[in-house]
Amino acid sequence: MSADLETSARQLLKFLAVIDRNRALYQGPVLDRAIYRYKNYWLPLLAKNSEPAGLGCPLVVPLDCEWIWHIHRLNPKRYKTDCEELYGRILDHSNVESTTQRTSLNQMNEVWTRMFLDEPFEVEISNPMTERDAVSKPDSLKSTDYDLVSAIKRQSTFFYQVSRPHMSNNIFLKEAIARYKGFLHLIKRNKEMSIKRFCVPTYDIDLIWHAHQLHSAFYCKDTTAICGEVLDHDDTDSDRSEGMKLRVGFMETSKRWEELYGLRYWKAGAMYRGSAPSPLTVDAHPFEKTQKSEILANKSHNIIQLPKQMLIEASSKFLGL
Repeated sequence: MSADLETSARQLLKFLAVIDRNRALYQGPVLDRAIYRYKNYWLPLLAKNSEPAGLGCPLVVPLDCEWIWHIHRLNPKRYKTDCEELYGRILDHSNVESTTQRTSLNQMNEVWTRMFLDEPFEVEISNPMTERDAVSKPDSLKSTDYDLVSAIKRQSTFFYQVSRPHMSNNIFLKEAIARYKGFLHLIKRNKEMSIKRFCVPTYDIDLIWHAHQLHSAFYCKDTTAICGEVLDHDDTDSDRSEGMKLRVGFMETSKRWEELYGLRYWKAGAMYRGSAPSPLTVDAHPFEKTQKSEILANKSHNIIQLPKQMLIEASSKFLGL
């Protein structure tokens, strides 16, 4: 692999946690404006200043644009095609910092302002947008017509599946990378044997797969070397019921994995958790009617000491007599 997948996976988990705290980016006018800014501001700026020598400092992508860019790159074939048609090459992130790192914001704010006088570098995400803020004008440049809204809807539940603490554990991540490599090799072997199967990853493998795709140029290079072409990432199927493509694909992937490696495919802590719960409604002023003295007097009264969580992987086998 050309990319440091362990570091990338950690950064991805951190980024997705920030996005999940800004849920207005999942739908509605905030998302619409983010897509508009991504197409008309971020991609042109990235294309113009993608070389490190151009600015003398890394580019910093605004959080809303980073979310859309993230989603676009999770369709690697389409992202590659769009970049090559619009800019003549794949726009990679080798000279780009996430907003979550916040190390070069001042320099980037100056660069952005010089290029785009009518658009701020950072926009308000947490507060509801006014009608004035909503996007009403069409794209000013030729841009992708990929349905980013639908793609975001599909990916908005991914963080829930990978948000458990063990996902960033050193041993777990190293095993996930090894399993991801095994997953790519399985796809390669299927292709060599003309076996047409829809390979379905477990969530530890999928986390590493996503992290790899964010290194767009490396991903195209690596998967072409392994599979003979850029490996696509099909996230359009979500129906897990009996007999459906996703369920059948997972069962066939499990069987093929066990035939190829002699190991079970199922892994504790890496399986589907079920549907994500609805977000809680948070009261911004929970103690508005409570006297400060009362709060201080009872500050430890209702604190519950939770035990440290441990993850144990276990398996059982039923043997006929």
